[in-house]
Amino acid sequence: MVFLPDTCSCWELYFLRHGLAGQHGDPKYKDDSLRPLTSQGREKLRRAALGMQALGLKFDVIFASPYLRATQTAQIVAQIYKIKNKKMHLTKKLLPPASIEDVLEEIYRHSPKSKNILLAGHEPHLTELISSLLKCPKPLPIDLKKGGLCSISISQTAGQTNAVFNWLLTPTQLMMLAKEKG
Repeated sequence: MVFLPDTCSCWELYFLRHGLAGQHGDPKYKDDSLRPLTSQGREKLRRAALGMQALGLKFDVIFASPYLRATQTAQIVAQIYKIKNKKMHLTKKLLPPASIEDVLEEIYRHSPKSKNILLAGHEPHLTELISSLLKCPKPLPIDLKKGGLCSISISQTAGQTNAVFNWLLTPTQLMMLAKEKG
């Protein structure tokens, strides 16, 4: 396990699965990395991001997979949160076979003082990263829906890195929070 840097004793990591995208295997998208969000996917993500705001979540920085659907997902959240482009990073570390250690090193390299970090990526890789953080030998049976969000806290005490699973929300739950607030 990678130790957190001295400048950070605790990180809040938010794992966001990309929204609804074009159909996998669609001949229009010979290169899977270019599959975009659908119009319904963009709208649901926008409303889910409003739900994130209603929860009072804050993001210092956003990291996203370079695949178009994950990048678009991150851009929608950045737009709702008014996060500047310099606080958004595309990284192959959110694609297999990257490990959680690779992801944490990437965060520290680009944004060492950040505490609240949004990671936009894909399944089953996000579940593998979450499971690894929680020191599970096999991926947990997490049902991270498209547009769903998972919160994990990481802290370091006496040289020991600990992770806590806080919650998992579906996009529908996030959208309901936005309606309640609005």
